Amino acid sequence: MATVILVRHGRSVANARGVLAGRAAGVGLDDTGREQATRTAERLAAVPLAAVVSSPLLRCRQTARLILDHQQTTPAPAAPIDRGLIECDYGEWQGRALADLARERLWSVVQSRPSAATFPGGESMAGMQARALTAIARHDRRIEDDHGPGAVWAAVTHADIIKAVLAEASGLPLDRFQQITVAPASVSIVRYDADGATVLARNASDATALTDAAPARPGTAS
Repeated sequence: MATVILVRHGRSVANARGVLAGRAAGVGLDDTGREQATRTAERLAAVPLAAVVSSPLLRCRQTARLILDHQQTTPAPAAPIDRGLIECDYGEWQGRALADLARERLWSVVQSRPSAATFPGGESMAGMQARALTAIARHDRRIEDDHGPGAVWAAVTHADIIKAVLAEASGLPLDRFQQITVAPASVSIVRYDADGATVLARNASDATALTDAAPARPGTAS
């Protein structure tokens, strides 16, 4: 099947303040985040992308726009949005300082046994992983049908989403996903085929990792 490049958005204003933004509206990239996302877009310019799909949240849409603008084909007006790639619904935790959340009893469950964690008034982490994997698989099939099995596409999303996808692709249980690091504007690459998934790069930040793992192939940004 196709190859997906999982891109985390650049640093947001909430990241800089140590706040769990969740799905709050209007949380965009700060100056550092824009610089990070621009560098990632410049690296991805070497890889013709068949599609760029984004979480609906502003920080991801801003990052996706930069990626599209740096592609060598006619830029698409906007990246398609998929709510399957949206941030976890943290419920009552949304908008709170991470330092305060670390004192909650649920925090240790999230860190050590996320498969058992459900956020008060929000989503379970297992449910988050399931809908993210469904979204990735759906786009992967569509893009392979439209562009062939050599197609490469990008999904611009959030750290917990990417960690959950990488855990499954690596054959790891969700309870080990906190061992995976996904930095702002980092790139991870997963190639799917009939035998399953292969993680080609994780938390990459250099051009060599991108071009070696996802070599340039014919495609058009959409």
